[in-house]
Amino acid sequence: MDIVFGIDVSKHSYNVAILIEQKVYKEFRIQNDRPGFEILEDELDGLTSPQIIFESSGIYSRSIRAFLIRNGWQYTEINPLAAKKDMDSFRHNKNDRLDAVSLAMAMSQHHYKPTFQEQPVYSELHDLERTYQELNEDIVRAKNRLHQKLQLAFPEIERFSSVTDGALYWHIVQQFPHPSLVLEMGITELARLILEATPKNMGERRSLVLAQHLQDLAYNSAPAVENCTHAVQAVIYLAGQVERLDTLKKKTIDEMTEISANLQEITILQSIPGIGIKTAVCLVAELGDIRRFRKPNAINAYIGIDLIQYQSGDFEMGQHIRKRGNTYARKILFKAVLNIVSVSRYHPSNISLFYQRKKQSSGDIHTKKIAVAAMGRLNRTIYHLIKNNEFYDPMKFTPEL
Repeated sequence: MDIVFGIDVSKHSYNVAILIEQKVYKEFRIQNDRPGFEILEDELDGLTSPQIIFESSGIYSRSIRAFLIRNGWQYTEINPLAAKKDMDSFRHNKNDRLDAVSLAMAMSQHHYKPTFQEQPVYSELHDLERTYQELNEDIVRAKNRLHQKLQLAFPEIERFSSVTDGALYWHIVQQFPHPSLVLEMGITELARLILEATPKNMGERRSLVLAQHLQDLAYNSAPAVENCTHAVQAVIYLAGQVERLDTLKKKTIDEMTEISANLQEITILQSIPGIGIKTAVCLVAELGDIRRFRKPNAINAYIGIDLIQYQSGDFEMGQHIRKRGNTYARKILFKAVLNIVSVSRYHPSNISLFYQRKKQSSGDIHTKKIAVAAMGRLNRTIYHLIKNNEFYDPMKFTPEL
């Protein structure tokens, strides 16, 4: 007997429709809490292999997914776009109650396969990685604000080091947000403070050079505000915020590394030249268990680098990637390709050779397009290695893989 539970997920509640042999048997609404799940459990208990389907709704579908996994029920978590395509053929009106019925009818007609259930570690990695990305975005905003305030208080200090990043730079900005604070001190005192500000080993000679450089910057500065103004206090606060956020980023990566230590794919990914631990854990966190994909092209579609072709009559649009899917995974893979290419001089790989060959044969194609093409090659390599539990062997993998 064909029994289907269609569940329409919303923020605080779920609409449930039960179909038996494609006929509506029962409809009800439950809250997203323990009593609500107990009602659903009572309906499911005693049934033999009921089919359960609901749309993937980000964080709002996490609760129902966790409930079903805890109780050992198989389920189908369908992509909303795929659901809409199949449901529109028989759905003329749309509301939460009808959506639950429509989902159940789509399941009865198309018999979707149950969703691959990953180990809990992948969900935890995903949550940590999204926190890492949020910290990255917060740092970018804080740095932009810090730059704006420094233009008022002490713009020349941005030339103190080659990059406006790192613990030394942030400590110096917090201690000397205004040039007058630098000019109050002698070279020896400044050098001592610089030595204390850096977590790295630095010689006294280097600290004296930096102290003189800082003093020269301060001497040539013509700030727009006085030492006692709000802009100076804002510089101190924002530099401290950037430093705190950067520390949290490093702690997040350390935690991801620790909880993924037993995942074989982390070690496999690191065997590819140019992929380090941070790239490996972030990539696994975004892609999840790669074994669930049927083929490498499914990974391309998941991250949105599958190609779109449009032709109508004599008009044919140039191919371009779909850009629909996991944006973070796409960004991580793009940077991974650039890292692989950068180490190719000493550690060539099939991905770097593919990239170089494309670049040589396509003079008018932008580097970004070539990198995206190499991302597809990298996905194929990753898929093969993890599916077969193999480490990367440069002698085995060729550009034609």
